[in-house]
Amino acid sequence: MDQATTYVVVNMATAGATGVGELQKELICPICLDFFDDPVILKCGHNFCRGCILMHWEENGDDDAGYRCPECRQVFSKISFTTNYLVKNLVDKLDGLEYLRSSKPPAPATKPTKLDGKCERHGEELKLYCHTDRKPICVVCRESRAHRHHDVAPVPEVIEDMKGELRLRLIKLTWQKSLCERVKATDEAAKTNVKLKKQELKGKIENDIGALVQFLLDEKDDLLASLEAEEVATVTMIDENLKDVEKEMVAVDKAIADIQNHLTGKSNFEAMSQTISSPHQMYTSLQATNYPPNWDEFTGPLQLIVWKKMMHILHTGPANLTLDTDTAHPSLIVSDFDTKVEEGQTRSLEPDLPQKFTRFFGVLATTQFSSGQHYWEVDVRDKGVWYLGVTTEYSNRKGYVNLSPSAGYWSLCLQDRLYANEEDARLSLAEYWNSPRVGVYLDYDMGRVSFYDAISMKHIYTFDAYFDEPVYPFFSPGKNNPGTRLQVCHYY
Repeated sequence: MDQATTYVVVNMATAGATGVGELQKELICPICLDFFDDPVILKCGHNFCRGCILMHWEENGDDDAGYRCPECRQVFSKISFTTNYLVKNLVDKLDGLEYLRSSKPPAPATKPTKLDGKCERHGEELKLYCHTDRKPICVVCRESRAHRHHDVAPVPEVIEDMKGELRLRLIKLTWQKSLCERVKATDEAAKTNVKLKKQELKGKIENDIGALVQFLLDEKDDLLASLEAEEVATVTMIDENLKDVEKEMVAVDKAIADIQNHLTGKSNFEAMSQTISSPHQMYTSLQATNYPPNWDEFTGPLQLIVWKKMMHILHTGPANLTLDTDTAHPSLIVSDFDTKVEEGQTRSLEPDLPQKFTRFFGVLATTQFSSGQHYWEVDVRDKGVWYLGVTTEYSNRKGYVNLSPSAGYWSLCLQDRLYANEEDARLSLAEYWNSPRVGVYLDYDMGRVSFYDAISMKHIYTFDAYFDEPVYPFFSPGKNNPGTRLQVCHYY
């Protein structure tokens, strides 16, 4: 050690009780919480044992995601560090500082592992281990023809090698246990959320259906039974997964306990060899249950659904929308008190207004929604092509129109089959469509746009969105399909 380092050590040694604590803190690896062993320093300035940081990066980093400092989380593109010779010299000199040596954590006292019995052939102690034949031998056996050219090592060295392998296995099992704990915590939180959501939806069902008269209670009971079944199905799957996690945790705990017994010298060589030859089977496929309940049947306009089944009981009805001719494509004809739209034979010569569609055969409703819950129905009978949904106030209507949520459109379309116009692709929903009406439900505040078969009130599809500007219902009868029409349904 150079004079400068010696000077630093001597001055630290005389700094008093406070200085001792600070010095110990600076010489402790934050990963293994022991004094540094071959200390290295990262570019961010934090120190670790070479083996500790390499093990951490092997488990938690790669060339794609990078390698993070466990202290400050700074990301490095590749494994890179430098030996910290100053810290290494300080740690090497710890034994020379009496007050630090006494405070250093004592190594656990272990009994030297001794092999039971003697060589059956020569009667000597079994002090060597033949790796070739995988058995302990005596010094006389070592010189015999049977083992002369074999790979032989002293038993203590073999035991240390075994302990090193067991330490590595202990690290992996500890990581496996932490995985089990994370999965268990995630599943238990999901189970709690399912129950809370079920209670929330139960209240919604009871409030909506409670407004109806006694003979509708059968409908309420059916809905609650379906809700209960959905919860039971989901919780059952989570419980089954939790059983697997608990089973794996028990197995891991047992394997950890066995290894700790070996490492503390509480077992013999044969037991240690058996543990080495029978490693714990790792189940890295453990993961939290990814099967969210399907609440769509209970989150829609329940009163409207019941009204469609018992129309004479409910006195409220869906919105009576009208079409905005100022937004209609020049080739579309709007008629029947602005409720019907169809493709015309000629193109209108009306001026090109800012809100008018110029390429997509679309038209907006005159009604704008910026809050609340709304529902309307569209008659699509005999239509082979149609587009229905909502769009934002400032969405594009000039030239090519991208009917994706990121462009401000949430819609279904019928074109050979029924599709949902999702982001960058169409999601096929059904091979054909034979219902004469489509129901559209908008919950602006919750950011949901849902579609229903307006005859059976069967849920078709729901978009989840976030609206930060008003939206309009939009309609399209399709292109090159003259003679058929869409019509907004009115109820008085």
